[in-house]
Amino acid sequence: MRAVSYERFGELPRVRDLPDPEPPEGGVVVAVRATGLCRSDWHGWRGHDPDIRLPHVPGHEFAGVIAAVGPGVEGWRPGDRVTAPFVCACGTCPACRTGDQQVCHRQRQPGFTDWGSFAELVVVPHAMTNLVRLGDLDFRTAAVLGCRFATSFRAVAHQGRVRAGEWVAVHGCGGVGLSAVMIAAAAGARVVAIDVSAAALELAARCGAAVTLDAARAAELREVTGGGAHVSIDALGSQATLTASIEGLRRRGRHVQVGLLPAATGRGSVPMDLVVAHELEILGSHGMPAHAYAGLLPLVESGRLRPAELITGELTLEAAPAALATMDGPVPPGIRVIVP
Repeated sequence: MRAVSYERFGELPRVRDLPDPEPPEGGVVVAVRATGLCRSDWHGWRGHDPDIRLPHVPGHEFAGVIAAVGPGVEGWRPGDRVTAPFVCACGTCPACRTGDQQVCHRQRQPGFTDWGSFAELVVVPHAMTNLVRLGDLDFRTAAVLGCRFATSFRAVAHQGRVRAGEWVAVHGCGGVGLSAVMIAAAAGARVVAIDVSAAALELAARCGAAVTLDAARAAELREVTGGGAHVSIDALGSQATLTASIEGLRRRGRHVQVGLLPAATGRGSVPMDLVVAHELEILGSHGMPAHAYAGLLPLVESGRLRPAELITGELTLEAAPAALATMDGPVPPGIRVIVP
């Protein structure tokens, strides 16, 4: 198979011919039809993820068709149109048995613990736990769901418990943030989108943001919302956005951390004085289990949620290495999708 891979952290990846993977027991091989380019892939390439072993193939949000089925897999066959969460759960650990596969004790992650989807083929382990069947949804849109959109859906609907009429602040309007804006607006919330990029804020407004603020004006959030946000989401992952998110909450507000704060770049500091004095909730959101897609896919299929509108670019495998390397700086707004 052709795949993007790197042999040293920080060294520009290359497109190489690599051996085709074999389906493991209980797993399948998926022929990738589309895969998203995500900042988490950049973190991995820079060496911020301790689970990555070199050489490595990045990529963790994808959609395609089953190419091969391993022993012990029932209910799936070659040709089925599928996607999968970026957290591939074992299905048997204590977390999995309670339905919390997104925090599986023995999770595998294509693009991190295993070779990923910047390739023609990718392995999905424990297929009967992790595969999501696609109807007629196009592969580009389905690929967007695998990490950023599904993660934001759970962050907004399940963790943040956003309700109609509430003020929701979204700090950082990349793929995660724009997804959160769209999902919160569709739930009837009044959304304030905050970013440093005018182009990203323009796209956020088209996704349903009622107010957009340059990050330099984030202190105006309390005035705009009449006392602070009910729910605030750090969709970027930095000390500045974490602090601003918590400081912008009204009393008894809910902060949801979605953006990564890798330990390799220094652990984040939380203003616990505000957490205690204002009885704030601090919540994390780490993907979404495959079974929860049953609540998301109908909203996409009906058009109430429109993740396809977040796709602003399409890349070939050959263009992916250079695009990955630029993700430490300003990038085009929206989500770019690689089509092998």
